Amino acid sequence: MILRPEFRVEIDGRKIMIGARTLVMGVLNVTPDSFSDGGRYFDTERAVQHGLELARQGADWIDVGGESTRPGARPVTADEELRRLLPVIRALRRKLPRVPISIDTTKAQVAESALDSGANILNDVSGLRFDPRLAEVACQSGVPLILMYSRHSPETMQRKPFVRDIWRTLTNGLESSIRRALAAGVARTQLILDPGLGFGKSRRQNFEILAGLRRLQRFHLPLLIGASRKSFVQAIVAGEGLDPSRVPRPGLRYWRIARSHNNPSKSRCEANKENTSLLTTGDAATVVAAILNGAHIVRVHDPRAIVPAVRVADALLAAIH
Repeated sequence: MILRPEFRVEIDGRKIMIGARTLVMGVLNVTPDSFSDGGRYFDTERAVQHGLELARQGADWIDVGGESTRPGARPVTADEELRRLLPVIRALRRKLPRVPISIDTTKAQVAESALDSGANILNDVSGLRFDPRLAEVACQSGVPLILMYSRHSPETMQRKPFVRDIWRTLTNGLESSIRRALAAGVARTQLILDPGLGFGKSRRQNFEILAGLRRLQRFHLPLLIGASRKSFVQAIVAGEGLDPSRVPRPGLRYWRIARSHNNPSKSRCEANKENTSLLTTGDAATVVAAILNGAHIVRVHDPRAIVPAVRVADALLAAIH
């Protein structure tokens, strides 16, 4: 267990301390093909209501995305992304005037319009590789910029061979993203790093990153971890090992495993209910591990279920000060 460094980040003119306690980022996917919710919040009204519910459940900020990043997902145009996102961001900003809203996009055009509509954090899963002009948007606006490391695009990232040395690849990738941001004039105090769990890493590599997260403190920047509902956690919860005999299919639903292992006579609905509880427990365990290894922010789909685990992890860190 390690102590977690603290940072000050400015969001919408307010100085926010990152590290005194763990911040919870609530995920709001406004997509028809998300791996986690299957398009449940693709409708604008339902998306807005879910965003409000995330805040009620304890999310410190809302992360809104209009383009799926699940394995195999195809890109959408900037116009389509904006059509999905802007009504949701505008409505949430009216109803949640003081809750930070991050825009999950790799496109500068989308980022600019989202910021104009009320978003105040940029979250780029490509780490400025897809659209370097996004760094200029961050520089001009002065908002926090999350730089994530991903191998390849969502469409191809799980089809490529995994690298042998994940730490070398990860640190080189993050260093490259930081250099791009600083070269564009982004202040270092605006940057937040995300190692990109699940994005082109093997199951074992994801757990290696979680276990060794403290190694990323070399960058002296806040760390964000997003492992919620990802298949590498689901597989372990379902009883699989760190090294699968074959690459799992994108979108594999582990309710089948719970059904066959526990009671073959269970209905799909019953198995889903049981497995939802099991998977939430797995997500909570992953969040605790991330926090105890230095994560400052955790990205989750179900704050109500995860916030208690966050509080326990924060209490453990406070007890060793």
